Amino acid sequence: MTTSDDRRTHWQKVWTTKPPETVSWHQTAPTLSLALIEAAGLRKDAGVVDVGGGASELVDRLSERGWVHLAVLDVSEAALNHAVERLGPLADDITWIESDVLEWRPVPGLFELWHDRACFHFLTDEGDQRKYAEVMATALVPGGMAIIATFAMDGPETCSGLTVERPDEENLARVLGPQFELMDQLTENHVTPGGAVQKFSWWVWRRL
Repeated sequence: MTTSDDRRTHWQKVWTTKPPETVSWHQTAPTLSLALIEAAGLRKDAGVVDVGGGASELVDRLSERGWVHLAVLDVSEAALNHAVERLGPLADDITWIESDVLEWRPVPGLFELWHDRACFHFLTDEGDQRKYAEVMATALVPGGMAIIATFAMDGPETCSGLTVERPDEENLARVLGPQFELMDQLTENHVTPGGAVQKFSWWVWRRL
C-alpha cells in the first residue's frame, strides 16, 4: 500500500524535475472546472478548496473572477511553490495547505465547495478512499458541493508512473457513502500538452 511519505516523495520529485506546463494533466484554461464551479450557484465569498491543486492555474482563474476565499491543498511543497511564484503578490490572498489529503484535519464545515481534478484517482486502496471521503465530509458544510474528476473507465490506466483508480458511478457512490448525493455526471476529452487525448469522468456531489 502506498504511504503518505511515498506520495510526498513521488510528487516532490515530479515538481522539482518538470515544468508545470509540460505535465500531461496541465490546463491553461480549466474550462470545465470553472463551468461546474459557477453552476454550483455559490456566492463569490464561499470557501473553495482545490484538493491536489498544486501548480494548477484554476486558482488564478477563480481569483480573476472574484472568488475571495480560496485554498489549495497539495502534498508537494514544490507544486505549491510553482503557483505561489506564478501569482506573485496575489498569492498572499490564497490559503496554501501543504498536506497529504488523508492526513489533513480541516476545520469542520469550513468550505462550501471541494474541487478535485485527478487527486482521488491515485488512491487505489479502498481504505484510503474511505478516509478521503471522511475528510471531504468533514471539510464541507452540509449542502456543500464536491466536484471530483478521475480518469474514465476507458481512460488511461496509469499516470506519472502510478496505477490509477477508474471508478464508475456505483463504485464512487459506495465509497462516498449516503452522506453524498450525486447531482451531475459528465465526460471530458482532455488534450495533453503533447497532443494525446485522455478521457475523464466528472461528478458533482452534494453533501447531505
